[in-house]
Amino acid sequence: MSSSYAVIFDMDGVLVDTYHAHYRSWLAMAEPQGLSFTEAEFAPTFGRTSREIIATFWGDGRFNDEEIALLDDRKEAAFRKIVEADFPAMPGATELLRDLHGAGFKLAVGSSGPPENIELVIDRLAARSLFDAIVTGMDVNRGKPDPQVFLIAAERLGVAPRRCAVVEDAPAGVEAANAAGMVSIGLTSTGRTAESLAAADRVVGSLAELSAGFFQEVIARRDRD
Repeated sequence: MSSSYAVIFDMDGVLVDTYHAHYRSWLAMAEPQGLSFTEAEFAPTFGRTSREIIATFWGDGRFNDEEIALLDDRKEAAFRKIVEADFPAMPGATELLRDLHGAGFKLAVGSSGPPENIELVIDRLAARSLFDAIVTGMDVNRGKPDPQVFLIAAERLGVAPRRCAVVEDAPAGVEAANAAGMVSIGLTSTGRTAESLAAADRVVGSLAELSAGFFQEVIARRDRD
């Protein structure tokens, strides 16, 4: 197989099961400020940048830009502390990455998270040598469902969007992959049901259901259309 095909992985909920860690870190940031953030409010935010989330829920003039940046930093620092203490790798993540890399696929991370979070996860997975490109929340000015993060990843990989597949656990991420013209694979994970990912080209319940052969087939079919 040539390197003309690529797979782009979201990070949270795909390579690492960080749903609870992110919610706990939002509470760690919000509560000292007297802010409330319910799980019902949190659940739909996966895929968006932290600064977008802060602006959505508390962008009513109570914080200036400098204060918002500080809140963002505090939230992400709390997240990394939680994940470092208990790293919840998704079952089969490293095995799938190695399978794809060995088969000649180009691989990227396309995440709205900050670089420090992504570096932590990649290092804990011992997967740095497997990725050809990494796109973080610092590389984009529009979070998912805008396709910007995936289009930048494809550009950095040197692969046409129609020759890329995206693995996502969030509806906004699936929408972004579809908007980019890529094959979208929805992965059910904590807080994510198959029904919520119905817009994906294929929905799976585990990374173990995916393989180099699977991606070869689905991308080749898209590429012929």
